[in-house]
Amino acid sequence: MKQSGGWRLGGWARALAAAIALAGAVACGTLPEQNRQVKTLPPQQAANHITLQGRNGPVSEATEARDLARVRDEGNGALFERHLGVLAAQGDAQLLRGNTAKLLVDGPATFAAMKAAISAARQRLLVEFYIVEDEGVAAEVGELLLRKAAEGVQVALMYDSLGSVGTDGAFFERLRQGGIAVCAFNPLNPLERPGHWGVLERNHRKMLAADSDVAFTGGINLSNVYAEGSFGSARRQRPPEDADKRGWRDTQIELRGPVVSALAAVFSASWAQQGCKGQLAAAPTPRVPLPGQRVVKLVAGDPAAGINPSYTALLHAIDASERSVQLTMAYFAPGPELIQALCDAARRGVAVSLVLPGRSDVSLVLHAARSRYAQLMEAGVQIHEMSGSVMHAKTAVVDGVYSSVGSSNLDWRSIVGNHEIDVIVLGDDFGQQMQALFARDLTVSQRIDPAQWARRGLGQRLLQGFARLVEPLL
Repeated sequence: MKQSGGWRLGGWARALAAAIALAGAVACGTLPEQNRQVKTLPPQQAANHITLQGRNGPVSEATEARDLARVRDEGNGALFERHLGVLAAQGDAQLLRGNTAKLLVDGPATFAAMKAAISAARQRLLVEFYIVEDEGVAAEVGELLLRKAAEGVQVALMYDSLGSVGTDGAFFERLRQGGIAVCAFNPLNPLERPGHWGVLERNHRKMLAADSDVAFTGGINLSNVYAEGSFGSARRQRPPEDADKRGWRDTQIELRGPVVSALAAVFSASWAQQGCKGQLAAAPTPRVPLPGQRVVKLVAGDPAAGINPSYTALLHAIDASERSVQLTMAYFAPGPELIQALCDAARRGVAVSLVLPGRSDVSLVLHAARSRYAQLMEAGVQIHEMSGSVMHAKTAVVDGVYSSVGSSNLDWRSIVGNHEIDVIVLGDDFGQQMQALFARDLTVSQRIDPAQWARRGLGQRLLQGFARLVEPLL
């Protein structure tokens, strides 16, 4: 079964997905009200609500002060302290020290890095993706995992049963026969694993952890749509109707340090909650305990715990923004609260800019986003659409010191219905890399002109109005 977009769905599976979306309307029709008053704590008070952890748990106050001062001294120290205070004001904030964070742009770079990490693994590989395919680069990863299992490395794979509905079951059975522990998240067949069935609750995470040394997360699935990159003259020369063949634009992050063990712990908890077969091996000792200086926060979204905390953290960061907000978002249908936050930021002089899809594998989400354009642009928000490739990244950078990369979209499913995973990286050094990537995306995107947008046709307005009505279903 060939894939035409981010979902490998045939006709019956598309109907199933539509039925699930309709059933979900009651579950996610409204978002609980959030307190949008900006709360921030000064540095001394913030320190009382922050726990800075290394490999062996919380560090001393002196080490914490030194590490946070190092991040502050990267640049834009006052903005860093403001956003640190905002995180602290939301409750006890657990941050992880001693990490490295490397941006990986598009599929080729991501798969090359993941393959290298898999090849170097000595004891354990944890793999978790919404979509796992059985062809192309995804199949190559499968073969590499089988090879590592044959070498004695424990390999555990979790995939979402709806996201991977188009993948032949024989592929997963071959992995099992090769010694890989394989588990389908919330199987569509309620008899497959009794007690673990919930069609509205999906696992949208994308994560790979090799031993305790390196991990990856972001928007990239084990899918052949990522076989080619989105940048480059060869990609841009193809006609718009062949955008799916030009490679999807996406972002992954490669992490080293204590955050790897934190990601593995999230995987282990999900594995246990799902009743997956196979006891996971204990976390191996990392080769380098503290390989870098990045301070990060791991954010795991679980519908049982309420609204995705990544969404809440971003909402607060936008409300606290003073200089800039830059979002690249695959599916942008967040509801009125975040729209208002963006408008409020733009009206108080913050440079708010969005890169959104000009074409999408889920067209109604695209039109739901467009139904908000007039309101956003009237407030001063700059909107750009990427049409040369399918924009699938889920990233944010606020004031150049608060950066987020992960699996969470700004749509209602990610906010209230999916299991998601995101990483917040604090500091100006990484923020500059994020801003440079955003500037690069702008070069291959078209800015929406407010005057031209106001002249769009009646048909487009009706379609966008309909998409706005069904926005909570998307």
